[in-house]
Amino acid sequence: MKLGLLTAPFPATRLSDVAEWASSAGFEALEIACWPQSSGPSRRYAGTSHIDVAGLSASEAKETVAALSEKKLTVSALGYYPNPLHPDPAHRQAVIDHLKKVIAAAGRMGIGLVNTFCGGDASKHVDANWEEAQKVWPDIIAHARDNGVKLAFENCPMIFSYDEWPAGHNIAYSPYVWRRIIESWDGAVGMNFDPSHLVWQMIDQARFIREFGPHISHVHAKDLMIDRDGLYERGIMSAGMGWQIPRMPGLGDVDWSVIFSGLYRAGYDGPVIIEHEDRRFEGSDELVKRGFLLARDVLSPFVK
Repeated sequence: MKLGLLTAPFPATRLSDVAEWASSAGFEALEIACWPQSSGPSRRYAGTSHIDVAGLSASEAKETVAALSEKKLTVSALGYYPNPLHPDPAHRQAVIDHLKKVIAAAGRMGIGLVNTFCGGDASKHVDANWEEAQKVWPDIIAHARDNGVKLAFENCPMIFSYDEWPAGHNIAYSPYVWRRIIESWDGAVGMNFDPSHLVWQMIDQARFIREFGPHISHVHAKDLMIDRDGLYERGIMSAGMGWQIPRMPGLGDVDWSVIFSGLYRAGYDGPVIIEHEDRRFEGSDELVKRGFLLARDVLSPFVK
């Protein structure tokens, strides 16, 4: 295993500078955020563009990987997390077009994995969304295969808070859906596993890894704390709004010994990438880095 970080919380910092700090702090891998280059607004923890995939030449791709390698860093994946099942056709097509550019860039860089979302239309039930996914994804999967790239969907419902995505825009969050994904696209689509999303859904973490461990292609290390006062106030019908609190690993309700025990038993030996969404460690570059260092110290004993 290699411990690393997702570069998304450094939107105004050049990739080379992020890499310099990460290497000096003892990290060994980066998941590189690859949203479209834009000066417009974006949701929290998204919009960072550390590689201009639209204009990445073959030589630039090789140079980028080589520069990171000189700092003793590998690239775990390129990351772009939009909604490919968005109900607006123009928006949907725009994000799919960019996703295909991310995939092509990964192929040029010799990176075998692109992390993303399956997507979802919050106005439709899960089964209707699955029918739509079966129409949309085969073309994207074929494009990935042509570029020598595998896709990994994160198991995230995309329900957080009113200033993020409050309605839920990703259906690949439960065993009910994951069995369908594996049956339809096993080998072409794996899981980017984030245990924090299981906590507030009351999904058994150890059992989930036992069932889906062989299909985990990438791991996000993020914790989550259930605010019991918020849960009392709003109840479970609020779908986590106001009581699921993303935290740095070690500060929430994830039992990391259970998670790593399950991963090792499942044969997972890939990257473990810290995903930073903790409001207590944001607002300045110093705080963001402090959060990553805290997570590093919590997780390092498990990553061998």
